[in-house]
Amino acid sequence: MKITYFGHSAFKIETGKSVILLDPFISDNPHFKGDAIAATEGTTHIVLTHGHFDHVGDTVEIAKRTSAQVLATFELSQWLGQKGVENAQPANTGGTATFDDFSVTLVQAFHSSGHVEENGTVTYLGQPNGVVLHFDNGPTLYHMGDTDIFGDMALIEELHQPKIGIVPVGDRLTMGGAVAAIACRRYFNFETIIPVHFGTLPILDQNPNKFFEAMEGEGDKVRNPTIGEAFEV
Repeated sequence: MKITYFGHSAFKIETGKSVILLDPFISDNPHFKGDAIAATEGTTHIVLTHGHFDHVGDTVEIAKRTSAQVLATFELSQWLGQKGVENAQPANTGGTATFDDFSVTLVQAFHSSGHVEENGTVTYLGQPNGVVLHFDNGPTLYHMGDTDIFGDMALIEELHQPKIGIVPVGDRLTMGGAVAAIACRRYFNFETIIPVHFGTLPILDQNPNKFFEAMEGEGDKVRNPTIGEAFEV
């Protein structure tokens, strides 16, 4: 299984049968310097944690170009349909959707979800989520989305035993690095941790240093991948 990090919270996962994008904020992402069309060619599935612009990103364009299936919470999937996405699949917290060689379970997150329309109104887009991906041939991955720490993370570990954790650390809009480290150390047995959601907006912490410092003693689990370069897990 190959994983490519595009910066912010955006990833591509290649399983052999599927090419999955998670929160594909790519073309307007200041950390991504490559060709957004080339990077997303062949996408078969898009999985969204919530409806904010820096997570929905290029979803509509990619879905129309590739005919990828898009999995999102019910309100967000309906909104995407109104934007012309033909393969938007609804789900909701606690539910699981199964595809060719992987499944996605939506779990809770403590955040919000909405989109600012061109006329300035805000469209509510349902509850935010984290997503747990189980693969036929690969380690289970938990993308927390945007969230604060919460005690029921212990249940996510009990139910799913994720080995890869994608963890927001940028503060202001999510938990900060020190709290994110508590979440990882107290609730999970991750083998690989990727800190995200920093440096792309002025109000966020500009680097993940607080997280690295707070993970002292377990820093060998933390990976800071090169943006745009795939790595194997």
